[in-house]
Amino acid sequence: MVVRLNLLLLLVFLVCLATAQEKTAVKAHPASMPAVNLPSEETVNGFLEQMFGYDSSLSWKILSIKPSEAEGLAEVDVLLQGPQGPQGQKFYVTPDGRHALVGDVFPFGVHPFEADRKVLDREAHGPSRGPASAPVTIVEFSDLQCPHCKEEQPTLDKLIEDDKNMRLVFENFPLPAHDWAAKAASYAECIGRTSNDAFWKFVESVYASQSEITSANADDKLKALADEAGAKGADVAICAEKPETTSRVQQSIELGKSLDVNSTPTIFINGRKISPGGLPIEVLQKLVDFAAKQQK
Repeated sequence: MVVRLNLLLLLVFLVCLATAQEKTAVKAHPASMPAVNLPSEETVNGFLEQMFGYDSSLSWKILSIKPSEAEGLAEVDVLLQGPQGPQGQKFYVTPDGRHALVGDVFPFGVHPFEADRKVLDREAHGPSRGPASAPVTIVEFSDLQCPHCKEEQPTLDKLIEDDKNMRLVFENFPLPAHDWAAKAASYAECIGRTSNDAFWKFVESVYASQSEITSANADDKLKALADEAGAKGADVAICAEKPETTSRVQQSIELGKSLDVNSTPTIFINGRKISPGGLPIEVLQKLVDFAAKQQK
């Protein structure tokens, strides 16, 4: 009888202990993920005024204030408008609200770029050049109205021409500050779905004609450039206005945003995020060669 009673007491104790541990675990989980102290829009604007107010040619727009993937930090995305055109700027605010950190937060680990590479392999389905079996894939997020994209495209074109180990995929990422970029992206989306060759010709001709295109004449200019590329401009114009076309462009934008793209051009070399502006082609080639070696 005593043995049975002791066993019963032991069983009750173990059940109570397990319940207590379960409750503790449930309570401990939120504590391990502390809420982020986000700065107000007023505070961010005040900070930007102090940082950039000295230059009357600069203006800015706050795109988002949100928790960063890096735990505890607030992430602020800003679009700076200046003489060189719009540029995305990101900074992070420390939990005490007293310091701002400017730059990128990089993924960390033995294979830091693998997660983004898998996302792009699964979701980046834009027009491409190069063999599908290539060990290196460069995914380019670009804006057809962006002068920096125009400057960088010949470098990417030369890389793909000289290196058979890589494939180049184009994803539309029209910036909100550009008044005809979204329309051009829709035209490009429609052309790319019918002819890969016509798509790349269209992209090249739009870049070459950037200075001639305005929001007022964009339809006429883009239709003419579509005709020159080998597509039927009138049909492309109709396709560009369809909701499903806008939806596909938006999917490309959302894909970029999910990978922390906030400016153009941004490229990913096997998932490794790079803003190529100013990088010599020799450096980009080394990055491609290095990525190819990683696949052996």
